[in-house]
Amino acid sequence: MSDLEDDETPQLSAHALAALQEFYAEQKQQIEPGEDDKYNIGIIEENWQLSQFWYSQETALRLAQEAIAAVGEGGRIACVSAPSVYQKLRELCRENFSIYIFEYDKRFAMYGEEFIFYDYNNPLDLPERIAAHSFDIVIADPPYLSEECLRKTSETIKYLTRGKILLCTGAIMEEQAAELLGVKMCTFVPRHTRNLANEFRCYVNYDSGLDCGI
Repeated sequence: MSDLEDDETPQLSAHALAALQEFYAEQKQQIEPGEDDKYNIGIIEENWQLSQFWYSQETALRLAQEAIAAVGEGGRIACVSAPSVYQKLRELCRENFSIYIFEYDKRFAMYGEEFIFYDYNNPLDLPERIAAHSFDIVIADPPYLSEECLRKTSETIKYLTRGKILLCTGAIMEEQAAELLGVKMCTFVPRHTRNLANEFRCYVNYDSGLDCGI
C-alpha cells in the first residue's frame, strides 16, 4: 500500500474512539455482569413465553427476609421457579446460607453450582446431589396457574423440604394449594414489576412474618 493510501485511511477522533470503547464495555457488562451486579433483579430479562414475571424489589426483599428468618443462620433454602427471590437472597447473603435455584431457563446457569435445571413436568428428575428433605424451606412459584402445574410442582416441594413451605401463586389456586400442601393464605400480597391480570398471594404451612404488617 502506498503512503497516499495510508493517509486516506479513515481515523476515529479521540472522542469517537472513547465513545466506542464505552459502548463495548457496556455490552460486555450486560453479557458478563460483575460480581456486584449479577444478583440484581432484572439482570436477566423476563421471558413471557416461559411465563416469567419478576417480583418487585419490595416483594423480593420481603420474601427473602422471611426465608432467612424461617431457617436461621446456616440454613438451606430452595427457590423453585422463583429466581428473583434467589437473586435477592444472594444479594443479601453471600455467605452463611446454602441457597439453590431450581429453574427451567438455562440463562440462570450463570449462578454455577447453585443452579439446578428443573422442569416441572418431571418433578423428581433432580441431580443425585440433591437429597430428599434436605432444605429447611422451599420457596416456590409455579410458572402456570393450572392444577397440573401446581400438582407436579408440589411433588418437588414435598421431596425437597424438611417441613417449611412458602408458596406464591394465584389467589384462585387457594383450595388446591391447601389440599396438596397444607398451606394457608397470608395477609401479605406479593407484587410484580409488571401489573398482572391475576391476583397473586403467598401461602405458608408455618407461623410466618408474612401475616404481620408491612
